[in-house]
Amino acid sequence: MDDLREWLRERWGLVTLGVAAFGMGLLWWQGRPVTQPAGVLAPEEPLQVAAEPGAPWTFRAHRITSLARFELRARVLGVERYRFDRAADLSPVDFALGWGPMSDSRVLQDITVSQRDRWFFWSAARLSISPSEIMSHAANMHLIPATSVVERRLLAAKPGQLVTLRGQLVRADGQDGWHWVSSLTRTDTGDGSCEVVWVESVAIADR
Repeated sequence: MDDLREWLRERWGLVTLGVAAFGMGLLWWQGRPVTQPAGVLAPEEPLQVAAEPGAPWTFRAHRITSLARFELRARVLGVERYRFDRAADLSPVDFALGWGPMSDSRVLQDITVSQRDRWFFWSAARLSISPSEIMSHAANMHLIPATSVVERRLLAAKPGQLVTLRGQLVRADGQDGWHWVSSLTRTDTGDGSCEVVWVESVAIADR
């Protein structure tokens, strides 16, 4: 009987390891970057217009104020989820996005993109466009999903995909005095240069 129990424990351990390996492999496969051909995939500049007069609204115990209507189509350069920082209740994910030359695989093959602590970083051994072109055609955006459907779609996005976002650039104010204010230009850098986007609709595609 002891030999049978030991045999069963060993087999159960192998099954558990196999399931874990399968799960990790599935997560990698689902999150793998999408390969794109050379060429500009998102040629248009982001569209921003003045916000229409309207009252702020409450979302997850925060006061949200519209600063501008906003829409863009861009290539996803990076996806970073957040669960534990102050803003995670509002924004569970940041996208690093590129448009114009920063949606072209010929340009991106020389550039490494990373994200951490709600920031977007890039590095390159050589450049086919200027640093100023990179910074004016790429941005790290804090995404606040307006609905659970939007949230699921945002969390399923992968680098390399093309995304169309529609919504508003906003200011968020917490009851504890904390606030988060969107940038209103694509050419700024440093602290406060990220967009805070209230995402009302999202479409994501491989091509």
